[in-house]
Amino acid sequence: MSIGSVLDLLRPDFPDVTISKIRFLEAEGLIRPERTPSGYRRFSIADVERLRFVLTAQRDQYLPLKVIKEQLEAIDSGAATLGVREARARAHPGHGGVAESGRVPTESEQSAAGPERGGRPVAPPRRLGVVPSEVSPDDLRFDHEIRLTRSDLLDQAQIDDRFLNDLIRANLITPGVAGYFDADAVTLAKTARAMAEFGLEARHLRAFKLAADREAALVAQIAAPIAKSRDAGARARAEEMVRELAALSLTLHSCLVKASVRSSLGG
Repeated sequence: MSIGSVLDLLRPDFPDVTISKIRFLEAEGLIRPERTPSGYRRFSIADVERLRFVLTAQRDQYLPLKVIKEQLEAIDSGAATLGVREARARAHPGHGGVAESGRVPTESEQSAAGPERGGRPVAPPRRLGVVPSEVSPDDLRFDHEIRLTRSDLLDQAQIDDRFLNDLIRANLITPGVAGYFDADAVTLAKTARAMAEFGLEARHLRAFKLAADREAALVAQIAAPIAKSRDAGARARAEEMVRELAALSLTLHSCLVKASVRSSLGG
């Protein structure tokens, strides 16, 4: 993924992070993203989790970069690990010391976690991990409560009015009847903005829209007979089936694109 996409993933937990900050951490040797033949940075999920660990250690533990780097080197050598859940738990502090299972840690467990700072135990880093790439059906639930104005969309997606107009003309984003936008429009606009860094304009993205429409039509065709049934709860069952099929199709699409890209690069 691009550095802009990494920024989008990190900013909900670290609002002050910037592209310059990420580049600085790379220059200090804390992350090592791959480079494309043309010189662009290509970040993996593991790179994002590594950045999340560094930023959390700086914010919550006030550790200098030298110490964080030593901890990362220990992780790389297998002497220490940091779990994704633990890293994200540190990114959302203030849960009263209650463990993920709901159990309050014992005194010995709390002391083993290390010294306290600000009333909160400072635990050493543990295990770095990789987040699964599969799409969950729950990710495809619609939130009808979110209504964004045009100004809201421009602000949250960090795009200008001209870029949004291009996306609307390409039918990539469609405002509602009252002119409002949903949360997916923000995600789409951010993604299109990141792809624009590679020279892809809105008109180039129409192929993705056409492919998505074909996949959606196939899913709807399969679920239509259930939706038309007069049985109680038929519509709810059809919507659940649509979400499950759509999630599977997205995972399949991702695998196919990955295989095609690998083939085109001679892998």
